[in-house]
Amino acid sequence: MKKLSKRFLDRHIVVTGAGTGIGRAIALRLAREGARLSLLARDRQRLEQTAAAITAQGGERPLVVACDIVDRPAVDAAFDRAAAAHGRLYALVANSGIGGANEPGEGDRFDEIVAVNLTGTYSCLRAAERHLEPGPGLRHQVVIASVLARIGVPGYTGYCASKAALMGLVRALAAELAPKGVQVNAVCPGWVDTEMARAGLKGIAEATGVDFDTALRNAMAAVPAGRMSQPEEVAGLVAWLVSEDARGMTGQGLDLNGGAFMH
Repeated sequence: MKKLSKRFLDRHIVVTGAGTGIGRAIALRLAREGARLSLLARDRQRLEQTAAAITAQGGERPLVVACDIVDRPAVDAAFDRAAAAHGRLYALVANSGIGGANEPGEGDRFDEIVAVNLTGTYSCLRAAERHLEPGPGLRHQVVIASVLARIGVPGYTGYCASKAALMGLVRALAAELAPKGVQVNAVCPGWVDTEMARAGLKGIAEATGVDFDTALRNAMAAVPAGRMSQPEEVAGLVAWLVSEDARGMTGQGLDLNGGAFMH
């Protein structure tokens, strides 16, 4: 394992959705760089597994709080608890979200997807804002959006709309908080090798009548790099965004998608 600096030593960072995939990778990376972490997600068991992995690599055991981000009072209470345990926040990485398709008519998941991905993220950003470290040093809020904030996909109206809306939220909040020394940015990953991505590919395979490997090849054909990103690559970008090296970077959406979307 590559040895990293301790540039976040004693900095308190909250990571939501830290039980699996990208969120877990972000938590592990930040812990390796010395951060004191609070981990939030609905599934406490998976959060405990991430916490165990952090301590196994020599990091300080994080605070674990089971919390559904759709429940705003529960979000407020979770951030209150985090601040009481580890002090004021240096950064929030708002990664929690849900994926999947939605269809019009009975059982349409549009409201559910938007409630989690957009409104739930907003609740986390505002809760974190109340507990940020005092200035004048930089503080950070990072939102994990998606390449589907940039492009439309049939059948994914809820997911595309919620992730695109996050970009508007990031820009407005960045302008609002910039005078206080708080930088707000988004990361827009493309295909990342996670359980959620593989579930999505399985759904595509079933819908198009092909096997999983064929669905994967077809998806990668639209990616110039020809591969899925790894969660650790997203984690590296997030670590840069909350570092001093990213001073002046605010209100931006950073694309990590193997060239699937260029602008």
